[in-house]
Amino acid sequence: MMDAIPGITKARKALLSACLIGVGFGATQQVLAAATDYKDHPKAKAFIEEMVEKGLDRDFVTGLIHDAKHQKSIIKAISRPAEKRLTWGEYRKIFLGQSRIDQGVEFWNQHRDTLRRASQQYGVPEEIIVAIIGVETRYGRHAGSYRVIDSLATLAFDYPPRSKFFTGQLGELMLLLQEQPLDPKAIKGSYAGAMGFGQFIPSSYRHYAVDFDADGSIDLLNNPVDAIGSVANYFKRHGWRSGQPVTLSAALDKPIESDKLSKKLKPIETLAHWRNLGLTFDPQLANELKATAMRLQAVDGEQHWIGLHNFYVITRYNHSRLYAMAVYQLSQEIAALKAKQQQVANG
Repeated sequence: MMDAIPGITKARKALLSACLIGVGFGATQQVLAAATDYKDHPKAKAFIEEMVEKGLDRDFVTGLIHDAKHQKSIIKAISRPAEKRLTWGEYRKIFLGQSRIDQGVEFWNQHRDTLRRASQQYGVPEEIIVAIIGVETRYGRHAGSYRVIDSLATLAFDYPPRSKFFTGQLGELMLLLQEQPLDPKAIKGSYAGAMGFGQFIPSSYRHYAVDFDADGSIDLLNNPVDAIGSVANYFKRHGWRSGQPVTLSAALDKPIESDKLSKKLKPIETLAHWRNLGLTFDPQLANELKATAMRLQAVDGEQHWIGLHNFYVITRYNHSRLYAMAVYQLSQEIAALKAKQQQVANG
């Protein structure tokens, strides 16, 4: 999950430009990543000075940056994200296996009261909250094996395509460590620096995480109650519309060229536009609603889908149509199995 981060300083831009002049990204990366730590890295030094200027303790920041280690596997992982190299059919297989559905029902039953309270307070369906945590970490089972300080330092200092974003996140981590009782050298997460049950990056942790069990601290790494409340709060803050649909399948009245379908995630065109173009779907939905139209390559052929406002909200968690579709479909499978089991239990 990633948020936009404000711009970087002129000094850092100058450093990055100097590194890139006359060489390609691969050569630059090789030079910058030659050392395994960041004690003498020019961008690391600039970062430390920037944090000190913002009021953070020099020894605190320096100690963390000097302890960070470059990880080649992080660069490799971020260069080949599943959302960009897999078809919908391939991607779906990863997240909609029966074990993940079963574990979702188990997680729901285990945290029934917390999920109900979160849904009532924030207006987000329980199954959506469960599915997010299921897609992100298999309900806390796989929250990541990289030290967050290593992930963010590697991407901030040795990955020019996203240096701006991850330098911002590294700064957010420094601020987060001032606010929450976390062990800075022990926190583990994804290759992109996301943490805990719901995989919050530092900026999201600082701005959207909540103390949902009111124990005086916000722990997304070990406390599923805080994680559940925080995921629900994230969706509410990003505009989730309670009781509104997410996505629906569509059929074609006539062939539609791919360039006529939505290129961006945010809904711009109305349902009337898509109906006029030849897509057919639930006639009860009002023409003036805005939506995206997608063509996805499934295992058995092409599929067409309409993405409504709440579908777009899911993409604020991870900017991918495949991700949002996986979350939605997993949520429906979990809800269906839970309802079936309830029926059986009731005789």
